[in-house]
Amino acid sequence: MMMVVATIPILGGIALAVDYAELSRQRQLTLNALDAASVATAAHIVSGVVSAADPAAYDLEIKKYAQDFFEANLGRVKPANAPLTVRLPNNDAGGGTLKLSAELTYEPYFLPAFTKLIGRPSEENTVDVTAHSEVRLKNTLEVALVLDNSGSMAQYGTGTGQQRIALLKAAAKQLIETMANQAAMMKQVPKPVQFGLVPFSASVNIAPANDDQPWMDTLGISPVHHENFDWSKMTPANPNYNPNKYAEKVGDVWYKRGADWGDTRDQPLTRFSLYADIIAETDREAIPNTSRRVCKRFRDGACKEYTTEPEYEYTVSQYTSWQGCVEARPAPYNNNDADATSSNPATLFVPMFAPDEARHLWRDLNNDNIPDLDDANYGYGNNWWADWTDTDAASRQSDMRKYFRVKPYGAPAAASGDGPNSSCTTNAITPLHDVTTLEGKKVILDAIDAMTPTGNTNVPEGTAWGWRVVSHKAPFTEGRPEIEMGNDKVIIVLTDGANTYGDYTYTDPAGNQSTYAAYGYTGKGYNGTGTTRMYMDTNVSKSTYTNTNYQAAMDEQLQMVCANAKAPDQGNVIVVTVSLDLSTSVASEKKAIDALTNCASDSRFKKNDDGTPKKLYYNATGSNLAEKFKEIADELSNLRIVS
Repeated sequence: MMMVVATIPILGGIALAVDYAELSRQRQLTLNALDAASVATAAHIVSGVVSAADPAAYDLEIKKYAQDFFEANLGRVKPANAPLTVRLPNNDAGGGTLKLSAELTYEPYFLPAFTKLIGRPSEENTVDVTAHSEVRLKNTLEVALVLDNSGSMAQYGTGTGQQRIALLKAAAKQLIETMANQAAMMKQVPKPVQFGLVPFSASVNIAPANDDQPWMDTLGISPVHHENFDWSKMTPANPNYNPNKYAEKVGDVWYKRGADWGDTRDQPLTRFSLYADIIAETDREAIPNTSRRVCKRFRDGACKEYTTEPEYEYTVSQYTSWQGCVEARPAPYNNNDADATSSNPATLFVPMFAPDEARHLWRDLNNDNIPDLDDANYGYGNNWWADWTDTDAASRQSDMRKYFRVKPYGAPAAASGDGPNSSCTTNAITPLHDVTTLEGKKVILDAIDAMTPTGNTNVPEGTAWGWRVVSHKAPFTEGRPEIEMGNDKVIIVLTDGANTYGDYTYTDPAGNQSTYAAYGYTGKGYNGTGTTRMYMDTNVSKSTYTNTNYQAAMDEQLQMVCANAKAPDQGNVIVVTVSLDLSTSVASEKKAIDALTNCASDSRFKKNDDGTPKKLYYNATGSNLAEKFKEIADELSNLRIVS
């Protein structure tokens, strides 16, 4: 009897040991399957392979993927004994935590017999174990700093003794340092935080090295490419054309024809070719034993005294090169991220070329010191070449023959800033760089330090290029694909003034209606229409050419580009806006504040008192700009931290 009594606990211990070992094994198999399914499902979500367009279908697809992967790795555990629960991340823009859990029900081998032997209820013949696995999806950032470099940024910031541009540089660099330090902890994620820089004023510079890219209009086929050019004076239809150097249009392309074009014969006539073909005499060397008669003193329309001097041999050079600025694409492409393709020429980017405006910069055409051209002055600002003939202002400006006249040695120099690159005043865009590396951070910080204030203010063009910088498509391809979840694309736009586009307050016989900048001349209708590009798709008066109307049109353009950039089916970009030293008591500045406020995205984390999301708009002064940028850093940090 004593042996029987003693045997019961011994057998029970053996049964428990065997069952416990098997329970531990099944629990470990379940945990391994959970971990494998978590990692695989997280990678599946981040890849963007499954479309989130239909949320219900998306959830079912992801959960089925997790279930299939989990069951495939359970081994000897019956799927029916380990039902899976999948909790998907609740961050619609990506990131968040994926949670998987399984309720393992273990059916012991020996425990049922043992419990029956000792008279225990059969309901206690199973063991339930809960297993969990969590994976924090990556949440990376791509940020474009779209910063005002207009002339007013040279003014002192309110409440400080520093220029606004200096305050902006310090605040922007501190933002980058903060985000770089945080991102350095995410060593398992490549390029966790990237920054790019878009300095803007009247236009945006995309870098001259891009002159041969397929998204540039290298053939001159865009509807805006020849907007200010009149090639008809160089065609056989004009009696004064040169049969050995003329222009011929074939389809949408103008070509060089005739032997006098030399090596470039039969190539397209474009803005790029103009930059290459405009030549100036830059040096000279006297030819020994030669002489020529030149005017020494010219007065009252006649030469009063002649002298002789040697004949010269001249060195000629290209006058200037394209500095990298582009015009705004015609609507709707100025406000979106549509692919630039030759199959749709309006989508191509056109290099800026500011025409030489009416007036002769030099008047002597044959180096004899006697003027051959008149001294008519039309008051235009961008006078950098000699017009072809003494005609009306509009013809003087558009006649293309003048650009193939060589500028004489010793001719007057154009005023500072004048030339075909007029209104191209900013440094080139700096594409996205990984600021967690010393090299990448240095590139961005150096670019910020190099910013210089000058020119007018064109916020919509700056914003559009900010979007293109964080986009994964050309022209800038450093951004992650939009379908890749766990990544936030952000544009931070700062300006210290209202949108401005110089109007004319004096006689304008050429009909330009404005100074030349990214929208060209506002007096030129788009593609044969009567509407300038700036006014396209807006509700402003199409026949009013004033600064007030220009601001209204550009404010509307800003709303369009912001709406498109923020749209989930387009850019899905977070837009942060900052005004610097603007006041609601000044009408134009109040309009600028309203435009920036409407442009901004809603915060995902901060609420107003009524429970609505706060706008990511910050009204800064010179004295608190650094504080506002710290608030922006907090917002960006929240995008990456999941509780």
